[in-house]
Amino acid sequence: MTTAIRTRLVKIGNSQGIRIPKPLLQQSGISADVEIEVQNGCLLLRAVSHPRAHWGEAFAAMAQHGGDALLDDDLATDWETDEWEW
Repeated sequence: MTTAIRTRLVKIGNSQGIRIPKPLLQQSGISADVEIEVQNGCLLLRAVSHPRAHWGEAFAAMAQHGGDALLDDDLATDWETDEWEW
């Protein structure tokens, strides 16, 4: 069960903001950027997901298991091998 915490809106330029108490931030895992949207008349606040956040670990594991080889054979044409100068 969650406990509701009351807070006030604070004027910030032409906008308004709220202060989010530390216990709520710790429980939510929010630490930096957030996304805000309206759902059924309520504001929904969530941490921004970073889809590429763990790619480095995934690529390292893939290389460790040999999954980083090219899928295609060498598709060089005669022109590329004979005529092209590197």
